[in-house]
Amino acid sequence: MALYAIGDLHLCLGAPKPMDIFGGNWTGYMEKLKEGMSVITEKDTTVLLGDLSWALSLEESAADFAWINEIPGRKILLKGNHDYWWSTAAKFRKFCEANGFTDMEILNNNCFEYDDWAICGTRGWFFEEERSGAHDEKVFRRELCRLEASLKAAGEKQKLVFLHYPPKYKGYECREILELLEKYEVRRCFYGHLHGGSHRLALEGLWDGVEYRLVAADYLNFKPYKVIF
Repeated sequence: MALYAIGDLHLCLGAPKPMDIFGGNWTGYMEKLKEGMSVITEKDTTVLLGDLSWALSLEESAADFAWINEIPGRKILLKGNHDYWWSTAAKFRKFCEANGFTDMEILNNNCFEYDDWAICGTRGWFFEEERSGAHDEKVFRRELCRLEASLKAAGEKQKLVFLHYPPKYKGYECREILELLEKYEVRRCFYGHLHGGSHRLALEGLWDGVEYRLVAADYLNFKPYKVIF
């Protein structure tokens, strides 16, 4: 039994927007993902850190989630900035039931247990970079509330935090999210979103008592990162 993490699958079976057009490591990425995910077994849990499908609706995303459904074991999903298909947890459950998809759960205002650990998280936000008015501040504050709700739900368990946006990288930090990690004594944080040349900005390793890992698919060469053996 193991816990894996990987983000930014950018599946394109329901919407014709393959990442192969970017060339380089993305060439043939769907085949690379299929091979990389083959290490996962039915006893494992995989956290998928957003930007999962280019589809614009749940209906359009059915083929992509059929692909995800083939990943063995439990899948825990959180939202990325390109997940336009994202709806409510209730609608997602009905969608999964209607399509026969199993072992998929949404991480949103909640947490999930894994042995002695609690899986916590939310999308996060690049507030300082993307701020353009009251709307962005509202979204940012909502993300902070969702992360704290997730951390509170974990109680006294050791907390693993999964975000789509990095809370810190070279030249940028989201102080409010970092303060929540400190407040709830988080020691490990995983994130995605950074691609290509942005990989050089990634924060990896220990910083201020927290271990950070970038787990975007292209950074991992399309192989899931083993969080816990």
